Amino acid sequence: MANAQYNPLYKKIPNYMDAPDEESSAVDGVLRISKVSIPGYMFFSAGTDVLKPCVVICPGGGYRILASEHEGTDVAKYFNSIGMHALVLKYRIPSDEHQADKKIAPLQDAQRAVQLVREHAKDWKVDPNKVGIMGFSAGGHLASSLAVHYDDIKIKENRKISVRPDFQILGYPVISFSKFSHVGSRKNLLGKDSTESMMNYFSNEMHVNSNTPIAFLVHAKDDKVVPIENSHVYVDALKSNGVEAELFVYETGGHGFGMINKTSPESWINAMKAWLQKNKIIQ
Repeated sequence: MANAQYNPLYKKIPNYMDAPDEESSAVDGVLRISKVSIPGYMFFSAGTDVLKPCVVICPGGGYRILASEHEGTDVAKYFNSIGMHALVLKYRIPSDEHQADKKIAPLQDAQRAVQLVREHAKDWKVDPNKVGIMGFSAGGHLASSLAVHYDDIKIKENRKISVRPDFQILGYPVISFSKFSHVGSRKNLLGKDSTESMMNYFSNEMHVNSNTPIAFLVHAKDDKVVPIENSHVYVDALKSNGVEAELFVYETGGHGFGMINKTSPESWINAMKAWLQKNKIIQ
């Protein structure tokens, strides 16, 4: 079971209703974890005695499953190779059976993950001023939700420790729950009868301000699952608020390519590394 390799995210899970744990994992070329009701994390250390940056990684999966390898652990190992720590987050899948308010459960877990990294900064050798959030697809929606709603605290843990990420990295992200929405992600998070106010709350381009963290995004023009307009509206909002943002665009590649777009010789990962260097997150 996937649970065996993850550490618990909380001592007591907030917004939790006691129901049978139905978590399961399946491998069909890609490891998918479904029905996550007990959140957890895996920390990948860069193996250093000096303080290093850390990124919290949120795998995608439409708020239905977690693609925990090619959008999670594989990515964490890459960050280790460039001298960064990484934490892969196994966030809760929205569920009316397991959560009193399923809409906020993933955001609670993302807030707690960033907070946890800063709590353990000394022991884990993390620079607490260089803690970022990363996400792919629906995980990108979660990451950007934290980036714009870090001041709307949904957890009761140590309020003295900031949950604001210092940077955000988004792979083919769901951003908007309006006209560019990935309908599956929206329905899985909000339910079929979502209100306009809830759709607006989770349309993250609407909540960018000058304090929103700097951002790097990657998207393919031919993405039929999550249209590239999601990335465009977010980058436009960031730049109009004076926030540094970069979008790496592929002509082809579709959706869900992870670190390697096999349709192109260009590497978005190399561009991301250069962006991290430019912004003095790594040397």
